[in-house]
Amino acid sequence: MVAVIADSKPAPAAKFMSKDKQETLLKITVLSIACILSFSTRLFSVLRFESVIHEFDPYFNYRTTKFLVEEGYYKFHNWFDDRAWYPLGRIIGGTIYPGLMVTSAVLYHLMWLLNITIDIRNVCVFLAPFFSSLTTIVTYLLTKEVKDTGSGLVAAAMIAIVPGYISRSVAGSYDNEAIAIFCMLLTYYSWIKAVKSGSILWAALTALAYFYMVSSWGGYVFLINLIPMHVLVLMFTARFSHRIYVAYSTLYCVGTILSMQIPFVGFQPVQSSEHMLAFGVFGLCQLHALVDYMRSKLSGEDFSTLFNAVAVASFSLAVFVGTILTISGKIAPWTGRFYTLLDPSYAKNHIPIIASVSEHQPTSWSSFFFDLQILVFLFPAGLYFCFAKLTDANIFLILYGVTSIYFAGVMVRLMLVLAPVMCILSGIAVSQLLSKYMRELHSTSSVNLANGKPDHHHHHKKSHHKRAENNFVFRAEIATFFVIIMTFMLGMYTIHCTWVTSEAYSSPSIVLSARTTDGHQVIFDDFREAYYWLRMNTPEDARVMSWWDYGYQITAMANRTILVDNNTCPSLLTPALPSSRRRLV
Repeated sequence: MVAVIADSKPAPAAKFMSKDKQETLLKITVLSIACILSFSTRLFSVLRFESVIHEFDPYFNYRTTKFLVEEGYYKFHNWFDDRAWYPLGRIIGGTIYPGLMVTSAVLYHLMWLLNITIDIRNVCVFLAPFFSSLTTIVTYLLTKEVKDTGSGLVAAAMIAIVPGYISRSVAGSYDNEAIAIFCMLLTYYSWIKAVKSGSILWAALTALAYFYMVSSWGGYVFLINLIPMHVLVLMFTARFSHRIYVAYSTLYCVGTILSMQIPFVGFQPVQSSEHMLAFGVFGLCQLHALVDYMRSKLSGEDFSTLFNAVAVASFSLAVFVGTILTISGKIAPWTGRFYTLLDPSYAKNHIPIIASVSEHQPTSWSSFFFDLQILVFLFPAGLYFCFAKLTDANIFLILYGVTSIYFAGVMVRLMLVLAPVMCILSGIAVSQLLSKYMRELHSTSSVNLANGKPDHHHHHKKSHHKRAENNFVFRAEIATFFVIIMTFMLGMYTIHCTWVTSEAYSSPSIVLSARTTDGHQVIFDDFREAYYWLRMNTPEDARVMSWWDYGYQITAMANRTILVDNNTCPSLLTPALPSSRRRLV
């Protein structure tokens, strides 16, 4: 027995997890941490104050969501609000994007169905942080589809804390942008999948995501112009194929029909100038398919003659019909905001009310660094890696980055649109650079280990290894230095994002705070106290006249009828407020 035990060898330890499973576990862990960080970093205002809704527009959204939850969608859709715009009133169902309210109502009823008792106000407060976690996942999927898994993980970690996105998604920021960025990136991801596969299913899913985007935010116009621009560039670069034709034709037809189901949008997708690029590219797709078919059936000379005739006739017809429809008013001209994007001085010279809004001001260089930090410098590197290996997906990402950085420079509000693509391109740059230099370190260590073994080769082989070793040592120093610098810069990015989130973007305007000379915090809750006083000390049918900033808050918190609110032109109110009581009467 002893001999048997002595001769037997211990069995090799079974491998706990395969390499693929280890990589999968690592991906899930990193992505989960990014999602948790994305949610938790937006809770500073809740921890400092309480579960409170911020700013002005979110109070209108909260009030309409509460009405939807209590009364149902039918009454919400036909709701005539007699407490706004006295004495005119306002039709709510046809003047808002209902996606935000419907999303909150669905989540509210779902949680009550699961016996999770929660107030609708808390659903509204925490909706933006919740969707920011979903945005982190979609960013990973989109970047992975465009480049690789490593780039996707870095991009997800970056967008989780980037201030340019946090500014509109902190707890209590219950505005359309809370879910719009998720919808936008989901549409882009579905579009890339449709382009790469040519699948009608993915194209239909893109149309559904686009419909969700249309129902949530007016910024969908950027999306429905970016995708046609992508198709147009693919045509000019001879990359147009059957996959692109199927994807775009399905998206345009289904997406346009779905978008017109939103009452506030109506027939704009087929009547407004902002949507004409999408319609024109759809027509070009049909002509391109027709030309490809005729080329396969006709000889070269006959095809050339027919092509020239069809091209001239189609162009002339399009110009003639477009001119007639524009003159007759069937195609609405661009709005002031879109003219401002093309000509930054337009609003200042023609529509001062648009130029007076702080969100519509041009973006300063300091704002770019404040909201994006290191991403400003990594953005060009990400563009370089996309240009280095052009694909259909990379071309889309390049167009997204270039157009969004221009629009963000024109209007500071569009920094929100720029932040995701900044994170995606920066994630690609960081991943590619770190992969390259980490491989240098790995190859250097491998060469050093190999040269440490006994060498029986000839002398010139030894000299070659010597030169290679010296070369690798120099490259290893550069690689080590770069990895250290990149780690330091990413650490500074994390610190900067946390500080900006805590100090700049987590202070509600309705509850103010300050610190005394000895460091104690003082809370100023005058706004809510004033609204409570109005609610308790004025008649139920009282009408309140105030500056337009406070209209939504008075209606939501004081439950009183107001003359103007944040969606009203205050031109008639402006001369009334400084007037004496006798003159006003």
